[in-house]
Amino acid sequence: MGKLYLFLVWLLAQFFCGSALQCQQLTVQTEPGKQVVLGRADLEALPRVKVNVADHASVPAIFEGVTLKSVLEKAGVSFGESMKGKRLADCLLVEAADGYRVVIALPETDPAFTDKQILLAFLRDGKPLGEKEGPYRIVIPDEKRMARWVRQVTALKIVNGQ
Repeated sequence: MGKLYLFLVWLLAQFFCGSALQCQQLTVQTEPGKQVVLGRADLEALPRVKVNVADHASVPAIFEGVTLKSVLEKAGVSFGESMKGKRLADCLLVEAADGYRVVIALPETDPAFTDKQILLAFLRDGKPLGEKEGPYRIVIPDEKRMARWVRQVTALKIVNGQ
């Protein structure tokens, strides 16, 4: 009986851990039919950025994560000198678990065009984002309205603006 109990506990742990890891994945579609799935470890391996901001309720917070540019580069998107001509019309469609979607112009993520850093956050005040906010959240410091601060980000898709 004890072995059966231990097996059932182990089985449940595997199920819940597997589900949690699945939720930690981020899909990046770089072009139609081509996508890269990044896990939490992939994102945490990128250079970290911290920003001090106030959230929707004007509560000060320190968000930590990686730049959106570094995530896109990890998925194979190029920036810098290649960001010219027709590529200037390309956008990034950010999708959330609840169906919320916003668009960010791709040049907004390129340091060659702006000093603004758009963050894909996974920590708030040193702790993982809560269930209502994470596992990933877009944070755009200095925006007057926080409508593009997408919670529960599940996918990033490059949309051709031509």
